[in-house]
Amino acid sequence: MDSYRSVDAWKIAHEASCLAYQGKARSIFDQLRRAALSVEANIVEGYALGTPALCGRHLRIAFGSAAEAECLIRVADELRYLPSDTCHELEALLGRAMQMLRRLLKNPPSIPTHDARRTTHVSGR
Repeated sequence: MDSYRSVDAWKIAHEASCLAYQGKARSIFDQLRRAALSVEANIVEGYALGTPALCGRHLRIAFGSAAEAECLIRVADELRYLPSDTCHELEALLGRAMQMLRRLLKNPPSIPTHDARRTTHVSGR
């Protein structure tokens, strides 16, 4: 499947988004935060529900939220609401998450389990 970036409808919608969000940094950051948190929350919810079908459903929602966050980062970058290096780091993290989610969707866990032990974030900061 081609990238959404090659779709003319996306190009027009992206241009409209950039125009709509000019001077609206707070709004785009609020939506970006919700989308990014939704990725994590849906992975957890899918595993917590404990069935392969529900887990797969929530992994697909997480994937969609990651794509949404990637789109919002692109707008924030083009409007210079965030430093470019921050945008590139966020895009890289979301890209990795989307690759991992794609693999999980191709080979879902047979019996998802929810283990609530504390973990640290991946970036190692």
